[in-house]
Amino acid sequence: MTSAAEQRAPAGEPAAGSGQPAAVNGARRPVPPTPVVWPGTPTPLGARFRTGPDGVAGTNFALWAAGAEAVRLCLFDEAGRETRIPLTELTHEIWHGFVPGVMPGQRYGYRVDGRWDPWTGARWNPAKLLLDPYARAVDGEFALPPEVYGHVRDWPDQSVADTVRDERDSAPHVPKGVVVHDDDDWSDDRRPKTPWADSVIYELHVRGFTKQHPAVPEELRGTYAGLAHPAALEHLVKLGVTAVELLPVHQFAHEDHLLRRGLTNYWGYNSIGYFAPHAGYAASGTRGEQVGEFKRMVRALHAAGIEVILDVVYNHTAEAGELGPTLSLKGIDNRGYYRLQDDARRYADYTGCGNTLHVVQPQVLRLITDSLRYWVTEMGVDGFRFDLAAALARSMHDVDMLSPFLAVIAQDPVLRRVKLIAEPWDIGSGGYQVGAFPPLWTEWNDRYRGAVRDFWRGALPDVREMGYRLSGSSDLYAWGGRRPYASVNFVTAHDGFTLRDLVSYRTKHNEANGEDNRDGTDDNRSWNCGTEGETDDEGVRALRRRQLRNLLTTLLLSTGVPMLVAGDEFGRTQHGNNNAYCQDNEIGWVDWSLLREPGWRALSELTARLIALRHRHPVLRRRAFFSGRAQTADGLRDLAWFTARGTEMTEGDWYTPTATLGMYLSGRDIPGRDERGAPVVDDSFLAVLHAGERPAGFVLPGPPWAERYEVVVDTSAEEQAGEPGTVHRAGERITVPERTVLLLRVA
Repeated sequence: MTSAAEQRAPAGEPAAGSGQPAAVNGARRPVPPTPVVWPGTPTPLGARFRTGPDGVAGTNFALWAAGAEAVRLCLFDEAGRETRIPLTELTHEIWHGFVPGVMPGQRYGYRVDGRWDPWTGARWNPAKLLLDPYARAVDGEFALPPEVYGHVRDWPDQSVADTVRDERDSAPHVPKGVVVHDDDDWSDDRRPKTPWADSVIYELHVRGFTKQHPAVPEELRGTYAGLAHPAALEHLVKLGVTAVELLPVHQFAHEDHLLRRGLTNYWGYNSIGYFAPHAGYAASGTRGEQVGEFKRMVRALHAAGIEVILDVVYNHTAEAGELGPTLSLKGIDNRGYYRLQDDARRYADYTGCGNTLHVVQPQVLRLITDSLRYWVTEMGVDGFRFDLAAALARSMHDVDMLSPFLAVIAQDPVLRRVKLIAEPWDIGSGGYQVGAFPPLWTEWNDRYRGAVRDFWRGALPDVREMGYRLSGSSDLYAWGGRRPYASVNFVTAHDGFTLRDLVSYRTKHNEANGEDNRDGTDDNRSWNCGTEGETDDEGVRALRRRQLRNLLTTLLLSTGVPMLVAGDEFGRTQHGNNNAYCQDNEIGWVDWSLLREPGWRALSELTARLIALRHRHPVLRRRAFFSGRAQTADGLRDLAWFTARGTEMTEGDWYTPTATLGMYLSGRDIPGRDERGAPVVDDSFLAVLHAGERPAGFVLPGPPWAERYEVVVDTSAEEQAGEPGTVHRAGERITVPERTVLLLRVA
């Protein structure tokens, strides 16, 4: 009786390198002759078209596969016929060879042979065609039939299924890498290089942003070219954002459980190609054309003054755990690329996605940093937001801020100069690391999100947390030379309710995801304004719009880097779905028709006005933390907090339940100098935030703070009157309407 490891699935096509004729529709065809292959070089990794010996054009192929016994390069012609070429040169664990005559547009993959011993983490299977981790372009869709699994997916005993090797050929069912000619020097491109303190980030989905845009030609909607279209750029420029943060654009695959339900991974947090722009977002083609289209998109955004930040997923891949498919790294060197448990059949999963890349390993660290540098130097991007960044900062087990990944980034001459944003957590033990990343890094500040949501729904016990969040979160970031812009402030992100849904739903409504509403967080910190979901009650609708104005105004007046989500500025809704990762449809797409409605158009105009106000006034985008101390004899401080009585807050006031908070920002005491060395001087402002359900009186602070105040923003008004606004005397008791932000300039 054989063991599970010795059992094999019924063979389909012959194994790699068998020399037998292959079957096509029942007929036999001869195996094509093997092309000549020259030794080539082990660097750079990947497939690089170049001129070889004697001026002969061809492509150098190099693949790191340390434990492999043999590597075959597989070339595919237009009819899908495969030619297998053994790579016999091995240098420092890299298999390599130069193949004359292989030109850009050539499709290829690898077959890697070695031991099949899942108990020790060895999962080599030459029947599986593998995607080059360094492929610059990918042609074809990832479907997940049984043939693409290294093990027998449907083995009767699932407890040992991952130990039974599947001998069927996966090549007909998987995409291929594409040889790309890198011939772009970016000499005509001008990066905006917006300082961190001046940045306003706009998170968007390449496909979803333009899929329903009426002014973008239909054939370009949902593509890189669509985002580069003047109609799409016009909205971004009018809004005033300085950077777009693109949801993942690395080539990704869809999970089997989604495909079985007729859904796909819309967000793309399931990467499988860290050098390839996702082919599904290309309008021009997938045989390398997607690379040029992406570059043209970046150039167009740069020309509009907008930086490009990529949301990158280096913490895990689309190969999932031991029961996942074999698409690339798992079949190249499973033990070399992934973190395995003590039981090496199993994967260490700090991501919730089945596997975790083993970033401590030099070759994995090289893969990630090579990818990052490529996107900066050859694709023109300006920065990265790292999904579950704490998983990358783990040494052997614990999160370590001296980890190899963070150390390499800190000294890299290319990467240390771009924008680096951490999602500072993962799901493993000790994974929550908000405020802990070193200088150079900014972080998504979810404590900001929680505090602002709770304040405006009346759930904060006092205003201590709001004070920290409004003024730059010094409690989290005032160490090690970090600055207020280390905090990326956000109220919503792609993950969770949209801003409109945050004020329209008490609970999630994720039924469309097909998981019986079990997926997605239950910690929404939302308030539906008294009615669940959409309503015809104009009073409720007006209150919701006011709450949106409050949330957006709070965000854009806070010290730190504000991040908006595409469509939030004009009321995009996902109808209560707080986990729309699999909704590649109207639920996940931006609905541009909302701008035809006066209420939503007014919200967009207010957002643009607030961003413009922020750009004009350096006191709203400080480069150093407030001191809270008097700088001159008159006692005026750079930051002061006031109660509704017009008195400065005492220690006890911070612990007293209240719905009203006054924040004074002095433009006279801004540290630093401008680019010509002159002192930075600005207007001073008083922001009054009142979350109560009834109007409240507020006494405007007198001298030395001000003699008069001019209303700049009043969120109680549907339409903003514009400047100049109503002028009030210092010491006057004004009435602040219920649930309102007033921004007053010291006149």
